Formats: sequence, C-alpha cells, structure tokens
Amino acid sequence: QLQLVESGGGLVQPGGSLRLSCAASGFTLDYYVIGWFRQAPGKEREGVSCISSSGGSTNYADSVKGRFTISRDNAKNTVYLQMSSLKPEDTAVYYCAAVVAGKGTARILCSLAYDYWGQGTQVTVSS
Repeated sequence: QLQLVESGGGLVQPGGSLRLSCAASGFTLDYYVIGWFRQAPGKEREGVSCISSSGGSTNYADSVKGRFTISRDNAKNTVYLQMSSLKPEDTAVYYCAAVVAGKGTARILCSLAYDYWGQGTQVTVSS
C-alpha cells in the first residue's frame, strides 16, 4: 500500500524552528515530485514548498521564502521541510503529497495535481 507519513510537527514559540519529515512506504520517491501544503482553520489549502524528483528544482510560497527550506534524501525515501523564524500565521496542518511529473514543470511544481497525500501533522506557533 502506497503511503506518505508526515512527522515533526508540534508547538513552537514565534521565531523558533521545526523540521518536518515526509516518509514514503510501499513505493520509492525517486521519480516523484513532492510538495508540502498547509491548511489553517477556515482557510484554503496552499502550497508551501515543492521539490522536483531530482531535487534540482524547488518552489516556495512568497510567505515562506527565506525561512523554509525543502530537501530530499532519496536514499532514505524521505523529504524534509526545515522551517525557521516561524510566525503565528504559519500555524496549520501540514501535508506532504507526491506526483509523477514530466518535463517542463519546474516552475509549477506546487500547482500540479498530486496523487498521493499524507494524513498531515499539526504545526502550532504560539507563545
């Protein structure tokens, strides 16, 4: 069974850091674009950051540029989202998702129609 499992969420003070992990089971992530998305209460889901299968292309939402870094370790079948300088407005459930994408998608990674989704991990930024 193909499964994505997020971990690393929690409660952190403003200005703090967290690292989220997205681990795959039942399939290898090598050929998949991976995206991190988030949804806050009463808001639509938004793309936070996405990375190509090779790791050579990354996309970031303007709201997280310079604060979040996406990376992948295909040997560990895991994708990470390092979040720093966290703000209360970063509070949300964070989901990872996977899709196989063709060429020409480097600039629109977070706009693709993702096939597989994890169950989400809660991130709360509060003092």
